[in-house]
Amino acid sequence: MNDFVPGIEGFHKITVTEAMLATAYGSGAIGVFATPAMIALMEKTAMDSVASFLPDGHTTVGTEVHVSHIKATKPGKPVSFKSVLTHIEGRQLLFSVEAYENDTLIGSGTHTRFIVDIERFLAKI
Repeated sequence: MNDFVPGIEGFHKITVTEAMLATAYGSGAIGVFATPAMIALMEKTAMDSVASFLPDGHTTVGTEVHVSHIKATKPGKPVSFKSVLTHIEGRQLLFSVEAYENDTLIGSGTHTRFIVDIERFLAKI
């Protein structure tokens, strides 16, 4: 885990599908990209960005999200996600996260993840 340094970036791209809409998630009454879907994909982007730096048998788990969803996106539109590891404190990793429809910012915030030993984590729950 000594390879973790601030500045590690993650990127992910999707096309908004019907399954990603607020109406499908039950989080809204209008057929636009759901905030919960955006947050999940921000988390995925951060998780994937550091996965190759983890020792065998370890992963990261999300523990906190502070995000603003500032612009609606229609189905069929492309959305890209970016994460940047900004701070490391022991096993805690803090990321800045952003989502864009083309070049327009649609969401941004911070996301916290913790490095865990998978076996030990599962034994505790």
